[in-house]
Amino acid sequence: MLVKHYRHRLPADYPMARIRGRIAERGPSWDETPGLGFKAFVVRERGRLGAEENAYASLYLWREAGAALDFLTDARFASVVETFGRPRIDTWLALDARAAPAGPARTLIREAVGIEPGTDLRALRAGEAERNRAALARDGRLAVVSAVDAGAWRLLRLTLSPEPPARSEQAGAYEILHLARPGWAALAPRDPE
Repeated sequence: MLVKHYRHRLPADYPMARIRGRIAERGPSWDETPGLGFKAFVVRERGRLGAEENAYASLYLWREAGAALDFLTDARFASVVETFGRPRIDTWLALDARAAPAGPARTLIREAVGIEPGTDLRALRAGEAERNRAALARDGRLAVVSAVDAGAWRLLRLTLSPEPPARSEQAGAYEILHLARPGWAALAPRDPE
């Protein structure tokens, strides 16, 4: 599985209603996308949830690498490039991904931390699976994902929640405006070998 994320920083006076309309119009076209676990259409709006700037972003959990490549070459991504320019797309290898039965999604919390040299990667993977198992069981979390950027040696942790973020989580929080989840059921918890 692959996690992909890109973000468009928008001017402070950008009409965010335009982004909300774009998502409402285009979001449902992702609801049946083959090879996709989920796609979160998210925003940070200045003055909301602790955001100091406006941003529009997409976060994907691809179950199949070929489907992620198909997206980069289809009309939906061409529309993104035409409207906002070609974004930098951060890509991670998923270590663990778990989803609860579908429910309303309100907040995406994104946390990235460095992986120190000498870290036992097998133990890291097992530890993230245990962390995610516990996180999914508490507080009504909808999904939790851990992934690694092996180029920059960073660990990414994602949490999808029906609740607004705690104050301590606001720096990495996005408001979810649409959550396409065609492969949600396949994200049943699996433990690493």
